Amino acid sequence: MITNNLYYAKEHSIRVSSRQTRISNSSVATMNVITVFEHQRLTVHDFLQASDFDWLIAQEFAVFTIKRKRGQWQLKVGHYIGIILLPSGMTLEILPKLNQSTQSNDIVQTRHWVQGMLSDLIHLDAHNNRKLPNTKNFGQFSSQSTPLPLKVLPISDWLIEQFLQRLMDYQPTKHYQAQIENQASLQGRLLIKEQLRHNSMQPHKFICESSVLSHDMLANRLIKSALVYLMPLLPQFISSKLLQPWQQVPTLSNREMQQIAVIYAQAKRQLDVQPLQKQKLHAAQQLVDLAYWLLKQTTAATGNGIDTNRQNCSQLRLCLLIDMNQAFEQWASQRIASMFQQISSSYRPFYQTQSVWLNDAEGLACLSIRPDLLIFKTASDDCQNQNDIAANQTKAKNKTKGRYSHVIDIKWKYLPHAAAISASDAYQLTSYAQAYLAGQVWLVYPVLGRDRQPVALKQQTHYGSNDSVSSDNIKNNESADAHLWLMPFDVLTGTLNGEVLPHLDKA
Repeated sequence: MITNNLYYAKEHSIRVSSRQTRISNSSVATMNVITVFEHQRLTVHDFLQASDFDWLIAQEFAVFTIKRKRGQWQLKVGHYIGIILLPSGMTLEILPKLNQSTQSNDIVQTRHWVQGMLSDLIHLDAHNNRKLPNTKNFGQFSSQSTPLPLKVLPISDWLIEQFLQRLMDYQPTKHYQAQIENQASLQGRLLIKEQLRHNSMQPHKFICESSVLSHDMLANRLIKSALVYLMPLLPQFISSKLLQPWQQVPTLSNREMQQIAVIYAQAKRQLDVQPLQKQKLHAAQQLVDLAYWLLKQTTAATGNGIDTNRQNCSQLRLCLLIDMNQAFEQWASQRIASMFQQISSSYRPFYQTQSVWLNDAEGLACLSIRPDLLIFKTASDDCQNQNDIAANQTKAKNKTKGRYSHVIDIKWKYLPHAAAISASDAYQLTSYAQAYLAGQVWLVYPVLGRDRQPVALKQQTHYGSNDSVSSDNIKNNESADAHLWLMPFDVLTGTLNGEVLPHLDKA
C-alpha cells in the first residue's frame, strides 16, 4: 500500500506484503513485523533472531509469564495487545484471540476491528472525561482516524499512519514568550524591583523583560517527543525529512515526562489562545492528544528487568501494551450507552459506579459491588394535570427520579453457548438483579459476526410444599421479575446482536 502522506516517497513507501513467512506456533512475520496472538506461548523458534527472544526474557515484561518446559524457555502472552519494538528492529505485534479457532488467517480481520476499537477509546476519554483502560505505554487514538484500507496495516504501521496524517496538517507553532535577562543594554521593559535588588552595584546592567518569538511551547515539545519516540519505526531518510521542521524544538525533559499529565493540560491551554485558524487548531489539538497518549505511560514499569546491559536505558523504547479486558469493557460500555441515549434521552448511563451491597449489624460496609454499566431511566413522562404550572413543576421534579432499568456486566471471554456461563458470572447477575431491582440484567460478551443472538436465562425458584411461601409473595419479589440476558457484542461492527428494542420495552 502506498500512502498519500507527503513524508513518504513512492519508492520507499510502507507496504503490507501479501507474501508472509510462516514460523512455528502460529506466529507470522510480515515484512518487519512478527504477529502473535493473546495467550500464545512463544519460544525462541518463533523469532527470526534468537537475540530478540533473549532480550524479552531479560526484560521481564509484565505482559509475559516466563516458564520452563521440556528443557526450553517459554513466554506466555497475557491478556494484553499491542506492539513491542525488538532490538533487531523487528516489531512484535500482539493481537487479541477471541476464540480457539483464531489463527493467522484472521490477522487482517482482527487488525481491522482492533484499530476501530482503539479509535473509539480516545474519543470516549476526550468527550466524556472517563478513565481509559489500564495501559502499559499504549496510546489511544481519535475518532477522526484515517479510514482503514482493504489491506489492513499492522498496529505499528497504523500507528505511524495516524500520527503522520495529523502531522501533515501542523507545523511547529511560534508564540511570544516572556524572557527576562540581565544585559548591558536596555531592551524591553525594565523590572525596577529586580534592578534595585540585583544591580545596585552595577548600574551598567539592566534586568529587562522582553517578548521573544519562539518554537519552545509545550504543545510543540510534546509532539516532538512523540515523534522521536516513533522514529525507530521509520526508515532513516523519512526520519530526517520529518525532523527538518522540528529541529529547533526541544523534547520534554525527564522531569517533565514524570509530570506528563500536567504538561498535557498546560499544552492544551496554550493552544487554545494561539491565533490559529479553526482547522489548524483542530489538527493541532488532535496531534497533541495522540502524542500525549503515546507518551503517557512511558515511565510506567513494565517489568523488573534483569538485563545488565543498560547503556541505552535513558532512551525510550517503543513498548505499547494495553489490557484487553479493560479495553473491551470500556469500548462496549461506550457503544451500548450511546445506543440507549439514541433511543431515548430518559436513559442515563453510569460507568463503574460502586455501591455498598452488604452491611454488618452496625451498618458498616462489608462488601461493595460495581457493575460495568448502569442504565438509569428517569421518570420524565408527560404528566396529565389540569393545572399546567403544577404539571411543569412535577416534570421538573421527576427528572431527578426514576429507577435502574438495566445492569450490564461486560466480559472479555469466549462463550460458545449459554450453558458455558460460569457459576460466578451467574451469581453476579442475580446479585445485581437483587441489589438494583432492575428490569434487565445483561452479560455482554464478544463474538465475531451476527450469527449469535441474545439468550434469555430463566431463574428457577425452589420451595417445598410445606413452606409458608405463597405465590403472591413470589410475584411481589421484584428481583425475581428481572430478565437475565446473555448479549453477544459483535466486535466487527461494535454493536449488540439481535433486536434490542423489544428487550428495552420490557425494562
